[in-house]
Amino acid sequence: MAEEKIKKKIDEKIVEIVKNNGVGVLPTDTIYGLVGSALSKKAVERIYKLKKRSANSPFIILISKIKDLKIFGIGDSPGTVPGLSPKRIWPGQVSVILDCSNLPKEMSYLRPLNNTLAFRLPESKWIRNFLKQTGPLVAPSANPENEKPAETVKQAKDYFQNKVDFYVDGGWLAGQPSTLIRLNGNKIEIRRQGAVKIKGKQ
Repeated sequence: MAEEKIKKKIDEKIVEIVKNNGVGVLPTDTIYGLVGSALSKKAVERIYKLKKRSANSPFIILISKIKDLKIFGIGDSPGTVPGLSPKRIWPGQVSVILDCSNLPKEMSYLRPLNNTLAFRLPESKWIRNFLKQTGPLVAPSANPENEKPAETVKQAKDYFQNKVDFYVDGGWLAGQPSTLIRLNGNKIEIRRQGAVKIKGKQ
């Protein structure tokens, strides 16, 4: 679905739901996501339950701009791989695992793994605009663990029914999830090949 059509489906009511600990399903620039505020412990814990997600498996966090990383105790220039800092690959369909050893204690509900969390600045302008209104979002794929990611809102509703607060229909989305990488010294570690193919060590 064209971005303009999706934008028309995103109204102030949905923004307010997210800002008030709500969760829902909407199209991202890769696949449908089950989203909630990364700044809300209530929303994050609710998504863990909906997805039946392992406690030691943190969610990727969507941000609207690089400076949003400061919220999570990350400086302006994370990563040291020459030519492949987040500033060079974002916005895009690549999620980057970053050190979060300075994550505020009150955000421990994000369940960092080995003091790291993954972040992505989406390519889609409407999503970035949405994020500017809601703040950072956790956005795992719209499916319970070990099930196929929903490709339509109907499939998402089959999974979650009335257990979420809203659904935004973006048509049929059968893309790949974001590519997941770690910038480690002067090496690129590929944790998941996805929508963008990157050469590196797996």
